[in-house]
Amino acid sequence: MPLTVAVIGASSDRKKFGNKALRAFRDRGYTVIPINPKEAEVEGEKSYASVLDVPGAIDMATFYVSPAVGLTLLDDLAKKGITEVWFNPGADSPELVARARALELKPVVACSILGIGASPTAY
Repeated sequence: MPLTVAVIGASSDRKKFGNKALRAFRDRGYTVIPINPKEAEVEGEKSYASVLDVPGAIDMATFYVSPAVGLTLLDDLAKKGITEVWFNPGADSPELVARARALELKPVVACSILGIGASPTAY
């Protein structure tokens, strides 16, 4: 069964990393769920305003939003039962990582596209 990843900050703009990540994860066999309240769909996938709106379980999340926005979303991840959270370059901060740990989430501060063995330049 493929893992399900929430792409927080997914975008329809193919130049943005929130779009590149969605395509990279999907190409690697993941089930992808775009999370962006301003998008109805991204790359043909239904987008949700929040992880709490998604039916079913989510295995991990990857952040492509500012740390300030990310801080407002961590409680929802904890409520949804998502433990693995990737904070990509520009989406991380010491405060965000500390808050994630306080919620007993497992933060990974690294590029999630590289983490799954893909290259952002391929997308």
